[in-house]
Amino acid sequence: MDDTNTRTLFRDVRVFDSRAGLVTEPRDVLVEGNEIRAVAPTGELSDDNAAGATVIAGEGRTLMPGLIDAHWHSAFAAVPLNVALAADVGYIHLMAGRTATETLMRGFTTVRDCGGPTFGLKQAIDTGVLPGPRIFPAGAMISQSGGHADFRMRYEVPRGVCGCLAHAEMTGAARIADGVDEVLRASREQLMLGSSQVKLMAGGGVASPYDPLDVTQYTEAELHAAVEAAENWGTYVMVHAYTPRSVQQAIRAGVRCIEHGQLLDEETVALMARERIWWSLQPFLDDEDTVPLTGENRAKFLTMTAGTENAYQLARRHGVRVAWGTDILFDPGLTHKQGKILAKMTRWFTPAEALTMATATNAELLEMSGPRNPYPGTLGVVEEGALADLLLVDGDPVEDISLLSRPDTSLVMIVKNGVTVKNTLPVHVLA
Repeated sequence: MDDTNTRTLFRDVRVFDSRAGLVTEPRDVLVEGNEIRAVAPTGELSDDNAAGATVIAGEGRTLMPGLIDAHWHSAFAAVPLNVALAADVGYIHLMAGRTATETLMRGFTTVRDCGGPTFGLKQAIDTGVLPGPRIFPAGAMISQSGGHADFRMRYEVPRGVCGCLAHAEMTGAARIADGVDEVLRASREQLMLGSSQVKLMAGGGVASPYDPLDVTQYTEAELHAAVEAAENWGTYVMVHAYTPRSVQQAIRAGVRCIEHGQLLDEETVALMARERIWWSLQPFLDDEDTVPLTGENRAKFLTMTAGTENAYQLARRHGVRVAWGTDILFDPGLTHKQGKILAKMTRWFTPAEALTMATATNAELLEMSGPRNPYPGTLGVVEEGALADLLLVDGDPVEDISLLSRPDTSLVMIVKNGVTVKNTLPVHVLA
């Protein structure tokens, strides 16, 4: 469908200024094609300037940028772990497609995919095959043997005994690479396939079967090989890591974004601040919004969540650039709580700060992809010239951020790239 000439005029809306972290007085906002063309005090934008536009009567509702989840797994949020490890990849793709549409209908118009087989899903969304968010894909998660993305069965070791590639590698979920040359090849392969950033596992994880949480993964030389490959393509490397040793090694190797990091200490966080390293931190707590785990995985989870409070306090104290994401894995039911997990950020930040983080701040992180950015343009703001990813909220999310945990009733309109994907309000067209 050709929407390049469409116009939409939002009248009498209060705009969430995601840079300033406040809601404005009434505004009129004109969208033309996929861009915001004008933002003006209500009444100052003449009908002549908006001729032919579809008019939405905001009646004081809040217009805000589409939400951005900076740590999402489009494929692995959609299925349980046993399905992800063994199911036909076609089934996983179909489940991911359904979840992508649900993600968009929750108001998340962009996600940074942090690992998994999502290149095809992204293409399907971008070409209009199905509705879904913009996807900044990392492609396969690159892991050392025995690392956080090594889900081989024990009978598949030594490598090659059952063939050269594990099932997770053949489906594009993970790539096991040991040594500088293998890491370099794996990074280049993901960039070739369309990664907007490269993801490596630099430390132990919770859901993985072999690696204790405290272990450091990869050597500095191996990490640096991935960094060189990414920088040659104008983009960056992000790493999964929790501990001071693994994060400090990653920073020395040139990594620009740390995922998780709940177990970091003051020295490491101060280093991150000095080096202007991004911290993609998630509000993991031992509460009702968690994936059920047992045994050693449950013990690792409790160790990790015990550090969440301290991590956010350290981030605030040192002024580290913090991104927000959910990292929902292997629990399709939990995906529906995406907005609730954002609202949980008010434990450490004001509602306005949390909303800014999930819009303008996360958009700044996406810009680090440079020429590998698949969606050139400005995201995360309601400003002239920005891409038209917009939510019309029936209420004020700064006053009540929990509105975003009830998208079915609170989001009366969702616009992505200038196209209306949901609208419950009457409209009329200006002559």
